[in-house]
Amino acid sequence: MLVITGATGNIGKTATALLLERGERVRVIGRDRTKLQHLVEIGAEAAVGDLNDLPFVTDAFKGAKAVFAMIPPPQFSIASFRNHQREVGETIASALAAAKVGYVVNLSSQGAELSSGTGPVVGLHEQEERLNRLDLNVLHLRPTYFMENLMASIPFIREHGIAGSAVRGDIKLAMIATRDIAEKVAGHLAALDFQGKEVRDLLGERDLTLQEAFGVIGRRIGMPDLKYVQFNPDEAFKGMTMSGFSSDTARLFIEMSKALNEGLFGVNRPRNAANTTPTSIEEFAKSFAAVYQGAVHMHAE
Repeated sequence: MLVITGATGNIGKTATALLLERGERVRVIGRDRTKLQHLVEIGAEAAVGDLNDLPFVTDAFKGAKAVFAMIPPPQFSIASFRNHQREVGETIASALAAAKVGYVVNLSSQGAELSSGTGPVVGLHEQEERLNRLDLNVLHLRPTYFMENLMASIPFIREHGIAGSAVRGDIKLAMIATRDIAEKVAGHLAALDFQGKEVRDLLGERDLTLQEAFGVIGRRIGMPDLKYVQFNPDEAFKGMTMSGFSSDTARLFIEMSKALNEGLFGVNRPRNAANTTPTSIEEFAKSFAAVYQGAVHMHAE
């Protein structure tokens, strides 16, 4: 039995489907049974409950030869993002120990080697440390900036004709599609090809700037002159809070942007065949365009 936390997210649901295709038995964890139903229909077993509930999580982990562990991001309106990370992370770690799970693939992040200054990534640094204290085999996957993050610009593109954030547009970042992360997760869970405490980077297909990324996306969505603009921290903070972010969450994301801008993580990482994944920004732009066109259609109605 393999257990997947965050099963309704992009990574969890894709990893589940890939494992089921391999003939693996998979248990998926989620708070909403209806959102798990499509995974149940293709062969998964559902465990419905909250990752803050230690008895529930421990029971869900029982009998698992391996677990995909992640701290699902909360609603951005949450009063304390880091408290959520701490509470869920402690529950997962305690449940792994209580259920005597032998192998864990942990979703971490580039920058998790740093103990401060990276916003929400600090919570993943702390989770790596928690899991490293347990008597089990842990693989920390550290993916880079998700290409799916670029979709947060869709409302702004639709309303203002430009894309933007607090991250510099001219710094080359490693970027990765979540499907590629899911394929790595599924492969490692099926093979159990790690021992002790290991860390592996996932860097996407190539490094590129946000200006380059939105240039590709702009051509795909019929806006060949689409520009990317860097907002100053105050502008970005105001924009996030106006769109529903709590002040705490917005502050953490501004801190993470500052760390990226200063090259503290996600840049100039050495590449090899194992950490380079196949999905290019050109391929991802097709998915972006489908979501963008859907948003435009909904707005028109």
